[in-house]
Amino acid sequence: MSIHFGPFVVTKQVFYKSTHSFALVNLKPLLPGHVMVCPFRVVPRIADLTVEEVADLFVTVQRVSSVIADVYKGQSLNIAVQDGPLAGQSVPHVHCHVIPRKLNDLPNVDDVYTLMNSREADIELSFQQLKAAHQAGGGALAGPDLKDTDRLPRTEREMWDEADMLRSKMATAGPVKAVL
Repeated sequence: MSIHFGPFVVTKQVFYKSTHSFALVNLKPLLPGHVMVCPFRVVPRIADLTVEEVADLFVTVQRVSSVIADVYKGQSLNIAVQDGPLAGQSVPHVHCHVIPRKLNDLPNVDDVYTLMNSREADIELSFQQLKAAHQAGGGALAGPDLKDTDRLPRTEREMWDEADMLRSKMATAGPVKAVL
């Protein structure tokens, strides 16, 4: 089964699947360990999801967040949803960013939001370039066409290796704590 993030096939970047959601490594992480969690059903807004999909999405965010914080030694996490284009969403598919944070990882704590808003806009271009590089047999993406040259898209191999490592960590992670 092919898994899509908007119009893009991301099957090999996926490291966790639940009933209605999946987690994938990021093409252009803002910080090490920056991943995304998405519903399988491609819809642009949270309001378009069913109650079951919303519940599963956020339980998946909780489970993935725990593993990401452990693996990347995150002292805190940014968990963010850009719900619609006016909120900075560039791919019309609900997705939660999970970003592990450490002391002094950015000059100012809230810089992550500036980075997310200014750089999310070129993700579609980056995916198109990755696809073109793959079809041409190329490796890492770079070049003058990129708007975000200080944060180049990773190669498919880099993303697959991280996904393999995280898949292994997710498989051995304990259950999410339930409070009833």
